[in-house]
Amino acid sequence: MKKIFSIILLLGSLQLSAQEEFVPPDARFISKVPFFQLSGGIIILKAQLDQFSDSLNFVLDTGSGGISLDSTTAEKLSIPTQQTEKSIRGIAGIKKVAFAYDHSLSMPGIQVKHLDFHINNYDLLTSVYGIRIDGIIGYSFLRRYIVHLDFDKRVMEIYTPGRFKYPKGGQLIRPNFSTLPLMQSTLQDSKTLLSRFIFDTGAGLCFLLSRDFVDDSMVFKSKRKFFLTQAEGLGGKKQMEIAVMKSIKIGNYKFKKVPVHIFEDDYNVTNYPTLGGLIGNDLLRRFNITLNYPDQSIHLKPNNHFNDPFDYSYTGLGIYLIDGQIKVVDIIEGSPGDKAGFKTDDIIFSIENNASNNIQAYKNLFQNSIGKIKVIVLRNNIPLLLNMQVKDIRK
Repeated sequence: MKKIFSIILLLGSLQLSAQEEFVPPDARFISKVPFFQLSGGIIILKAQLDQFSDSLNFVLDTGSGGISLDSTTAEKLSIPTQQTEKSIRGIAGIKKVAFAYDHSLSMPGIQVKHLDFHINNYDLLTSVYGIRIDGIIGYSFLRRYIVHLDFDKRVMEIYTPGRFKYPKGGQLIRPNFSTLPLMQSTLQDSKTLLSRFIFDTGAGLCFLLSRDFVDDSMVFKSKRKFFLTQAEGLGGKKQMEIAVMKSIKIGNYKFKKVPVHIFEDDYNVTNYPTLGGLIGNDLLRRFNITLNYPDQSIHLKPNNHFNDPFDYSYTGLGIYLIDGQIKVVDIIEGSPGDKAGFKTDDIIFSIENNASNNIQAYKNLFQNSIGKIKVIVLRNNIPLLLNMQVKDIRK
């Protein structure tokens, strides 16, 4: 009897000791920072560099493995830089970069110190979005904090690492993490495939797949219609194709008839066959997102934009803000823009009676106007009315 009692005591002590574990401190709220969005869901944060009082525009980009500063902005602020042998890679090129070491970045209620910015030229992005893009905030910032993105209120909440109470509902997902989060998703069209994709808030599209992934997996039906288009990325412009996929599932959430871009991954951005491509923010903005890099987890909760319609419009036009004017620069042969009679260097004066000279407004009109639209252009300073039949890529 005595022996049995000793065993019971021993078991009891083992159970108690097994319940002892280190408990990290609770995550502590630091600040709430407003943001605004550009076409494709791109997130823009305003921040100050070092002691400079002027607000700079930064893209919040989970697809960036560091943090960067525009070369023109660095020159304007007389930021010293050092050329290095390090290279950065994007969809349109690979280049060696200089660095600006040990700087700070301030947003309302928070100052982030000891940041090493790589230097890149974002003139093309500035022209695409119509506002100055001064840099990109990526892994170097995100790895230090828990970041909650509320797309309903358009605010970014920042917390210290620690035990975090996620919003009720939604789903906690644990992607693979390097400097970039790599999330599993299920694609369904001619067949069903499970693969990994970069979780990329800096990409202004829904889904981007490498051509090798598409061809090898045969995920699309052989008679699927593809439309030639163009996108902008590191190194310049990149021709792509666009189609509509039957469905895409992220975690427990399924989206039907999703626009998907396909590109020749000449610079192996996706490290195929390790990855199939990336998930962009035109899809991710449909969730309120908690990025917990310290815990290597991401929480997704559907928001008020979850059921927003996707953009199925196709014009074949590339428009850019150049010297204060919105110009047609690129025209895909045989596209609706080509058939409507657009010419390179046409200046867009108005679209459907909107003469705001706001490239974001014009892009939104192009993206939400399937069917016939009226565009007035200035060609050699002479106004010209063009009627364009915007294509629906679902048909």
